[in-house]
Amino acid sequence: MIDRCARTIDYIRISVTDRCNLRCVYCMPEDGVQWIPHNAVLSYEEILRLCRVFAGLGLSKIKLTGGEPLVRLGIDALIADIKAIPGISCVTLTTNGVLLADQLSGLVSAGLDGVNISLDTLDREQFRAITRRDELGRVLAGLNAALDCPGLNVKINCLPMGSNDNQLVPMVALAKDRPLSVRFIEVMPIGLGKDLEYRSEAEVRAILEAHYGPMTPFHGKLGNGPCHYFSLPGFVGKVGFISALSHQFCSECNRVRLTSEGFLKTCLQYELGVDLKALMDEGRDDEFLAQAVQQAIYNKPLQHHFADTSGQQSLEHHGMSQIGG
Repeated sequence: MIDRCARTIDYIRISVTDRCNLRCVYCMPEDGVQWIPHNAVLSYEEILRLCRVFAGLGLSKIKLTGGEPLVRLGIDALIADIKAIPGISCVTLTTNGVLLADQLSGLVSAGLDGVNISLDTLDREQFRAITRRDELGRVLAGLNAALDCPGLNVKINCLPMGSNDNQLVPMVALAKDRPLSVRFIEVMPIGLGKDLEYRSEAEVRAILEAHYGPMTPFHGKLGNGPCHYFSLPGFVGKVGFISALSHQFCSECNRVRLTSEGFLKTCLQYELGVDLKALMDEGRDDEFLAQAVQQAIYNKPLQHHFADTSGQQSLEHHGMSQIGG
């Protein structure tokens, strides 16, 4: 699909649940949040119906997110069904990794193309402080299991916060001898992320280059999104940056999001889009849904204004676990 800014929109992130087995400081309060009622969350049948609509409009790349998607039963069957839809070329998953080792065999058999593992530190105490859970061992087991799967594209997503600067160097070392990408994502000022210290790409690169030497831009294609990658001398894997604040990439944005409640969200910062679940509940047919999706995507905002929200309308008020990341 082409939006009004002439951008090709071919990638959608679909949240299958708002529930999670961690309580990360940038995502949820320590005592959690009020969960969305089960009957308000998209059923797998509804997700598949919408995926067929999306595929018919040219959205060919799908990432399943949460909350934590692996806490929802039957995610492997959903992946297999999505992969069977004509026009869908790639299905990937973002996970915190806690349940990954136990479920990986079924996910790969279903046709999963890649997995992004959220991991902010390799220090057990820091991990426990960030996630409020003592699960680092299980996450690393999931990472190792994923790396043992031939053909599975494996990436680590790390949020470089003020509390884990000393873990950036060992985090990158994971890519030294293994074919994975370690990506650093600037903390988005949404929900609890508004209260965290912002670490820019330039700051992180300075720390890493002081230890490993200069980074060389890598121009190959390693994923569906806006990450830009670098090579390091002697490294098998790559280092990447998703820098929506310091290196705004809105002019090249190719993605939209579907929340677990069925709202098609066209920009992370704004509560703009269309409630597709409401339309399905009204009995609207697929042609009507397709027209609603087309109109929402066509009107996708030109860019975010995280640096200046004064006077901005329709700002997002949900947390990241409710949006789907």
